[in-house]
This record gives sequence, C-alpha cells and structure tokens, in this order.
Amino acid sequence: MSEEKKATIKKIRATGHMRKIMADYFYELDRASRQGPQKIAWCTSVGPAELLLSLGFLVHYPENHGAMLGATRTANDYIPVANAIGYSPDICSYLTSDIGAFIKKETPLSRAYEGIEGVPKPDVLVFNTNQCREVQDWLSWYSRELQVPIMGISTYCNIGKITDNALESIVQQIKDLIPPLEKISGNKFDIDKFRHVMALSKKCTELWKKVLETNMTAPAPMSFFDATIHMGPAVVLRGSETAVEYYELLLQELEERIANGVGAVDGEKFRLYWEGMPIWGKLRDLSEFFIGFNTAVIASTYCNSWIFKAFDPADPFMSMARAYTEIFIVRDEDFKEKYIEEIVHKFKLDGILFHDSKTCPANSNNRYGMPERLEKRLGIPTLTINGDLNDLRCYSEEQAKTNIEAFIEQLEAK
Repeated sequence: MSEEKKATIKKIRATGHMRKIMADYFYELDRASRQGPQKIAWCTSVGPAELLLSLGFLVHYPENHGAMLGATRTANDYIPVANAIGYSPDICSYLTSDIGAFIKKETPLSRAYEGIEGVPKPDVLVFNTNQCREVQDWLSWYSRELQVPIMGISTYCNIGKITDNALESIVQQIKDLIPPLEKISGNKFDIDKFRHVMALSKKCTELWKKVLETNMTAPAPMSFFDATIHMGPAVVLRGSETAVEYYELLLQELEERIANGVGAVDGEKFRLYWEGMPIWGKLRDLSEFFIGFNTAVIASTYCNSWIFKAFDPADPFMSMARAYTEIFIVRDEDFKEKYIEEIVHKFKLDGILFHDSKTCPANSNNRYGMPERLEKRLGIPTLTINGDLNDLRCYSEEQAKTNIEAFIEQLEAK
C-alpha cells in the first residue's frame, strides 16, 4: 500500500461569503434577543421552519449550535454538566453538550462573533420528532428552565410507503400550531407569505441538490467534509433569498472546478460514501487523512437530509408534511438500503463508511446488519467507524485510522 502523503485541503472561494451571511444571521438573532421587536422561535432542524418564518419569527436551530460545539471540540467540556443533572451520557451528545453549555453560560458564538454573549432567548420552542424523540426532550428542558411555551409535531418512524392518510394527521398538527403561534408572534397567518417562504425553501433545496450532485463527476469537486460546512445556509437560512443566492454562487464555483478538471482530492483513486453523522471534532483531520491516500469521500446520507423534493408552494401544508416525513432517518431498512444502492450507482462509489455514532442510534444504520447486506447486494466493501457526533471520548483515532488504512488497502487489492 502506498504511504500517506502530506495533505492539503483545497479552499472553496465561496467560503468567505458563507461566513459573512452566517455572521449576519447570528447577529440578527442576537439583536432581536436583546432589543426586539421580532420574536424568536427555536426550531428543530427538520421542523416547520417555513411556517415560523412566514409568521415573522427569526429562527434559531439548536442542532446547529450543537454541531458548533462539536466542531470547536468544546462539547466534552459541557456533556458532564448535563450528566450531573440527570441526563444520561448515552443520549444525544448534541442535547447534553448544548444544555451543559447553557448551564455554564458559554457558547462558541461568543468566540466567533464579537459582542454575542449567549444564544438568543426564545419566545417559543417548536419541535418535530421525525428525527428522534430527544429533540422534544431537549426543548422541554428549555421550556421548564426558561418558562417558555413549547409545541410541536409528533410524527412517524420506520416508515416504508408514505400514504396521504398518514400525512393528513401531520397536516392537522401543523395547522394546529397556527393559532398559538399567531398569538406569540403578534402576526396573523398569511397563506401567500407561507407559499412565498416555501418557494424560497424549494429553490434552496433544488440548488443544494445540484451542489451535491456535482460530485457525480470524476474527479469530484467537493468532499463530504466540505459539504458538512457548506450545508449551513441550507439548514439555518432556508426560506430566504440569501440561501438561494449563496448556493447559486457555490454551484458556479464547483462547475468551474469541473470544467477545469479540478477535484477536491488530487489523483482521486477511490470514491466513498459516508453513512451517518459527521464526527464534528475530527472533520479536518479525517479530510486530510483521506486526501493523503488519494481517497475522496464524496456522498453522504447526512448532507442529503436537507433535500426536500416534495416542497410545493401550491400545496404548502401537505407538501411540508410529506417533505419532512420522507427524510432518510424516518424510513425503514428496506427503503434505506435501496436509497444507498441508488447513490452508490449514481456516484460510482467504491465503498461505504458507516459511522456508528454512540449517542445517535437513530442515525447509526450499521447496527442491524445493513453493512453486511449491502456488501452482498452491491459487491463493494463496507467499514464501520466507531465514534460519536460530539463526544470524542467515544472515538479512538488510532483504531479508526488503522481500520481506514486497512480498508483502503482492501480497495487497492480489488
């Protein structure tokens, strides 16, 4: 096997613009928190954000803050604080690190953005349990702590075929949110504003899909590790012109790379799929490690989670219910395997990496034999990496890198 080479991550020019619009987003939330007049809603990342935006709320996403705690490698300072008040070390480390940071009155926002002292104070907390039950438990802690109203949508899990009858109950739950949200926001619901926000979110998601699909080209112009950063606007700015403009800019740059034959990994030899959550505190380290072996990790379940093909401004309630129920994490094993198979063929992938995230069982799809079934079905190797989204105590760098090297050696021997 060839020796690992010194790796350099290629910079994406659009990153500078992304940093600016993300800074603008956080400063706007901070001003509203301190001065008003706009109300602030906290919303889980695949919750009814478009409805909240149409009612005039600014929206803060706790999972985004959790990811920041992981990426800045500060999560382990805060997880024990939440453990000390009764939250198990085995539950979502987004939840425990975020609550722990709040208790200690600390946030990476203060280090990144001068003048921001804390997360924005919510006027309402809104959840959707499509991802997991922990999001409801997470926001419930803040509701008790801050005496803020909480409401949300309880949806399905382990779904195969999605029927209109099943979606009708979700539609009704979304509509039931409107009266209390009108009262909190001080604004009446306007179907045309809702449709407008939905149209912007649809455009955002279509552009994000095009961005990710540039990696169908060989060499791939962007890595999975790049995408986890550049998905930020799709998460927190969807429903805005700002997100649409950003992905138009990023797409143009990636298309330039394709035209010039520039890949994220020079001398790309192998193309891999990342299944599961990122290991936030090891993004750069793993990116450089794979580059050193001319191996490109270029497709993922995680980044595709913000592609909402069902959005339809003409039918906003039903299409929102469908879009937020179609996401990968909600679906049954059969659907997930067929989905991964399709991606493997579209992106011409050589292998699949499964991340077994210790505190995120809902997004760890290696635990019931899927890797072994896909190996037989697709004829390509798989590797499971043990770790966690935020808790780096669950990740052995030496073991992971040894296993990855052996995996790449296996690919070379094919």
